[in-house]
Amino acid sequence: MIWDQTIIELAPLQRGFHLVTNEVLAQAPSLANCEMGLLHLFIQHTSASLAVNENADPDVRGDLERHFNVIVPENAPHYEHVMEGPDDMPAHIKSILIGPSLTLPVSRGHLALGTWQGIYLCEHRDRAGSRRIVATLQGRW
Repeated sequence: MIWDQTIIELAPLQRGFHLVTNEVLAQAPSLANCEMGLLHLFIQHTSASLAVNENADPDVRGDLERHFNVIVPENAPHYEHVMEGPDDMPAHIKSILIGPSLTLPVSRGHLALGTWQGIYLCEHRDRAGSRRIVATLQGRW
């Protein structure tokens, strides 16, 4: 059994759902020699999240952003945490709803994602900085 861990740095992105599969794979621990295993990704932020979803049609990402803005609006009168701007508390709620981590299967040196699946960085802040993801690979070589 082999374990490997690294920090993935993603450049700042605008608010929305972003397909980041290639960026993650470029910085993740090498999957090439992993016959079978798991890649665990954990984002070290409370106002962004990770998800797996549609990798082909960008309309899906736009629809997701619009839907989450409807179900978690800015400036709701019941928010008490408002010191960091109107997008901050909704960002925390969205992060909890979607989640901070993914565990993805690795098979024969590649992520075993479905044909239409990709890794999303779900950026919930208007002006966020870079994002850090802890990538831990566990597997059999």
